[in-house]
Amino acid sequence: EISEMSERSKQNVAHGLAWSYYVGYLKIVLPRLKKSMEEFSRAHPNLLACSKTWKLHILFPLSCNVCDDLEKADSNIQYVTDLTETTLARGGIKKRVYKHSVYAIRDEENQLWHCAMECATPLQTLYAMSQDECAAFSREERLEQAKLFYRTVEEILKGSKECADAYRLIAYEEPEEADTHFLSREILWHLRQEHHEEIAMPEGNHVHTPSTTLDSAELNLQISVSDLPQPLRTDGF
Repeated sequence: EISEMSERSKQNVAHGLAWSYYVGYLKIVLPRLKKSMEEFSRAHPNLLACSKTWKLHILFPLSCNVCDDLEKADSNIQYVTDLTETTLARGGIKKRVYKHSVYAIRDEENQLWHCAMECATPLQTLYAMSQDECAAFSREERLEQAKLFYRTVEEILKGSKECADAYRLIAYEEPEEADTHFLSREILWHLRQEHHEEIAMPEGNHVHTPSTTLDSAELNLQISVSDLPQPLRTDGF
């Protein structure tokens, strides 16, 4: 029985992290993001000319290797500034500060693309669990949980009206061989997609998805219907 409970608790890790991430963070910051982006755009009209990019771009490295300094991860990514801070009283903390960073991503032609961007930090928990003997979390389980975490966050946000159009989730698997500008290319692909959405591409024009970027269909492969996020029960069980 203990073994079964242990296995089930592993399956619930991604769900718990996803709901915590949404309730404790995304649900707080995303509804306020549009206003911050509008203020930033007025102050810097040339940087965020495409309103489709007025979102929080959230990186989901499925390796769970979350980079704390994006500039060190890829020299084509440069920190620009922070959006206006949001200060709230949360959990006994009088003035808890929430803020997002704006980055410039340099493309192959030296053009700069700007966006608000950060990593999905709960993935650090999955990585730490796979490094801790007490958690008994294998690398394979970590990858499956990372995919389930992404899918669950995606499903939760799809059902959240208050967070609509305020985010773009970017899930990817890093290449086995070292690639110094892999990350910037992944982000640029998404930014270009957003620009295409604003311009309204003619029918029949399709942009190829980079092989390392995963869409929901690919992430579905190892996830059963029972793994999808379910409504929270209110009967005390």
